[in-house]
Amino acid sequence: MTTFSFSKPDSFKYQSRTIGIVAFPDVEVLDITGPFEVFNFANLGLIHQGITQQNIYTLKLLAETPGPITTMSGLQIVAEDIYDAPNAAFDTLLIPGGRIKNALNNEKLIAWIRAMSPKVRRLVSVCTGAFLLAEAGLLEGRKATTHWDFCQPLAKNYPGIQVEPDYIFIKDGHIFTSGGITSGIDLALALLEEDWGRDLALYVARYLVVFLKRPGGQSQFSSYLTNEASHRPDLRDLQVWIMEHIHQDLHVEALATRMAMSTRNFARLFSAETGMTPAKFVEITRIDRARFLLETGDLAVESIAEKTGFKDSERMRRAFIRQLGVNPQNYRQRFSGSTIA
Repeated sequence: MTTFSFSKPDSFKYQSRTIGIVAFPDVEVLDITGPFEVFNFANLGLIHQGITQQNIYTLKLLAETPGPITTMSGLQIVAEDIYDAPNAAFDTLLIPGGRIKNALNNEKLIAWIRAMSPKVRRLVSVCTGAFLLAEAGLLEGRKATTHWDFCQPLAKNYPGIQVEPDYIFIKDGHIFTSGGITSGIDLALALLEEDWGRDLALYVARYLVVFLKRPGGQSQFSSYLTNEASHRPDLRDLQVWIMEHIHQDLHVEALATRMAMSTRNFARLFSAETGMTPAKFVEITRIDRARFLLETGDLAVESIAEKTGFKDSERMRRAFIRQLGVNPQNYRQRFSGSTIA
């Protein structure tokens, strides 16, 4: 392993810390192994540099009973300890996601997570693991995130949570939630940086060949319009019309006229039914179409901006930055083989 510049941390950071990672049948294996490797490589790096002589993080895989656990992919992992062992003490407790229906119905697991929350310095979820924290009542009144495709069900099933779909991860108090699957690596790097500082976190990120801080949020990987935003047939029809006429004038006044409503009443109804303003729906509809064109074709950005109603590339660039955290050129570089700007 290569050397790295490292500022000696204070004595507190030299304390050994135990991280418990919960496993259950149909767990997503990368939710576990991603964070596991971040802390493992931190151990290896610190020892290799002569900064510590032994592992600073002790990683324990926990389950209802010790032994093999079959993950979502069919790969088996082995849990070494039970999660409700008497006198078990953890600095950080990590709850992964996966197919969580059975885990959500496991009253013993949910009760244990609830009981452990005040006993750990950090309680962490990856992906749909947020649902287990929610079921335990630990996210009530907090900001939280989960995999982009499950944010709407999380908000619907647990209305007391302020769900933030675009975040890679969120900290609210001592509870951390993260987005889809590989975001567990992003969050683990942030926890490592919190413990030891940027130098070690950057060292591990480079060794794992990942971003220390990933540019943009989850929205760059999702499709905004996968679900109908309204149960009202007239608003659904309007949404479909908007998607089919994104190059036209779609200001709120024009949409209100189409609905034969006053601008004020239309805007209020649309926001109440869809959870977003008409202007935002129009913007994300245009972004969604622009993303498709960026991913699948060779049209220049200026042409795409004109076809999708942004009028010019600068307006489209600002919308992409606002909603996705990346500009159109960078988005194309990540999700298409095209290099045309």
